[in-house]
Amino acid sequence: MRDERLKILGDNIRAERMRKKISQEKLAELIDVNKDSIRKIESAQQTPSAFIVFDIANALSIPLDDLFKNVPFKKD
Repeated sequence: MRDERLKILGDNIRAERMRKKISQEKLAELIDVNKDSIRKIESAQQTPSAFIVFDIANALSIPLDDLFKNVPFKKD
């Protein structure tokens, strides 16, 4: 479940970044992380902190909810 959620989050980030025509390098620069971090987040190899996800949404000028679109809710 966790890997599925990370994959969807990464796919959403990639889709929004590409829709805005922003490179991984430019997004990394905008949020002050290295390009490898963006690549790993988008490929579900790295779990981003809440602050990084917030910064990504701000850099892409989109609501935070857009990045979590279709991410399944974990039920107890």
